[in-house]
Amino acid sequence: MEHQFTRIAVKIGSNVLTRKDGTLDVTRMSALTDQIAGLHKAGIEVILISSGAVASGRSEVKTNKKLDSVDQRQLFSAVGQAKLINRYYELFREHGIAVGQVLTTKENFGTRRHYLNQKNCMSVMLENKVIPIVNENDTISVSELMFTDNDELSGLIASMMNAQALIILSNIDGIYNGVPSDPSASVIREIDRGKDLSNYIQTSKSSFGRGGMLTKTNIARKVADEGITVIIANGKRDDILTNLINYPDTTLCTRFLPSEQPVSSIKKWIAHSEGFAKGEIHINEQATQVLTSDKAVSILPIGITHVEGEFEKDDIVRIIDNQGNAIGVGKVNCTSRQVIEALGKHGKKAVVHYDYLYLE
Repeated sequence: MEHQFTRIAVKIGSNVLTRKDGTLDVTRMSALTDQIAGLHKAGIEVILISSGAVASGRSEVKTNKKLDSVDQRQLFSAVGQAKLINRYYELFREHGIAVGQVLTTKENFGTRRHYLNQKNCMSVMLENKVIPIVNENDTISVSELMFTDNDELSGLIASMMNAQALIILSNIDGIYNGVPSDPSASVIREIDRGKDLSNYIQTSKSSFGRGGMLTKTNIARKVADEGITVIIANGKRDDILTNLINYPDTTLCTRFLPSEQPVSSIKKWIAHSEGFAKGEIHINEQATQVLTSDKAVSILPIGITHVEGEFEKDDIVRIIDNQGNAIGVGKVNCTSRQVIEALGKHGKKAVVHYDYLYLE
């Protein structure tokens, strides 16, 4: 059967892989592995982003004293990650499929070189029919440097690897037009660009995951804007992945419709790297108007009013309009000192070239 996708990223949330007592649900993991193996054999490249290391480690280690949450997380995830990848290795081996482990941190996306190294590593794996299994490297990630959760990571990976779809498996059927527990609420089946969802989303978090529905929606929107279909579905439903691919119209989920204009790969990287912004470039009213028009323009010194922070050439900076609103991010062509020297002058080279500018 002809599939609409040839490369997908699948994110399995901790609330899908975790039992009520906080330990790993191996039965569910096995069922999902079977489905991914089926897609793989049907010629679809799958990149798997999997949570569950903490749950996997929880039953292994008996701690002799009360650990604080960071220590506990690092201990359980270090032990659990080894166990988790081993489980996947065994499960996929039954299907004759090799897997590889990719552990990453937020900083790995902060420089273009690291970003491309990661991309290359995973491309080589896919070319050789190996399924990459990605997780955050929790043992070295400390809270402020962490991804909000693996949803954010999966968005980055889908974008970086030019996947055609990102499937986020959670423990609910999708985004509801109300409180999911309310019988009158139903799943929003399709979400087009520009649809405001803020009045629907519940901000209460799921019990195990770090990211609630709001995070999922914000990430889904950004990824869909890059031309990637994003699907949020219930990973605890039987055959969910197989059904989403084979019966897309009848399988319950929320689908974010992708933008028609795909974004260049460099802009994708910049779009996801605002967390690494080293400073700010403030622009005047005229520059703001030109930038927010339909024209493709760069940011020139003539339109800059002042600079916040210190940055080097090729750093990521936030762009702030004349009202003080952050309107985007870009990669700078020069240092903050050079920008200050050229402020307000005509005929100087672009500080942020259009190709390296991502407007929200």
